[in-house]
Amino acid sequence: MSGPDPSFPYLDKNLRYRFPDPEQVEGDIVCIGGNLSPGMLISAYSQGIFPWFNEGDPLLWQSPDPRFVIFPQNLHVSESMRKILKKKLFEISFDRDFYSVICACASVSRRGQQGTWITGDMIEAYNELHRIGSAHSAEAWQDGSLVGGCYGVQLGSVFFGESMFSKKPNASKSAFLTLAASLFAGGIAFIDCQVYSGHLAGMGGTELSRKDFLKLLRRHINNGL
Repeated sequence: MSGPDPSFPYLDKNLRYRFPDPEQVEGDIVCIGGNLSPGMLISAYSQGIFPWFNEGDPLLWQSPDPRFVIFPQNLHVSESMRKILKKKLFEISFDRDFYSVICACASVSRRGQQGTWITGDMIEAYNELHRIGSAHSAEAWQDGSLVGGCYGVQLGSVFFGESMFSKKPNASKSAFLTLAASLFAGGIAFIDCQVYSGHLAGMGGTELSRKDFLKLLRRHINNGL
């Protein structure tokens, strides 16, 4: 079976599911199956797990080791990006058009990647998380057009970054850096970037062992389990 299991119970935002302990599994995949209902997604993120699977695959729940995060004190804005932000080449907004951002993230072509892991089911699920206030986006606009952005999930004092896209040079960086600065100013303890990328490393990302990440996560989120 590919994608979410239609026979699995729907969990609303107030219901929780206990996933297997990531520290007790080998590799990054914690379990397979279930669905993308709000309660499942909130339960997963609060336990250091997120869905990551390709079109046609079963629903895979993953917890990478190591994990890649950005702490407030490590957020790096290069001199070139400081100039771009100061010149206001892009108008940056938050939560103005979440749906368009996630659809753009799904459709943008990426080097060395065929297809997308942001399936129609994922778009629908995260749009619902946005509707209930758990998922957020940042948008970069130029001449009235959406040219870049990013989105993620916020629980407790942790923001879990999911994806970004750019149709103009530095548009996604501008959106992400503006969002990150706002999140940190508002008390977010760290941004989970999931896995290493040179793009995010240049903005201050650092690796943690999964064990240390989960310990940190428990300190900053009340998972209600």
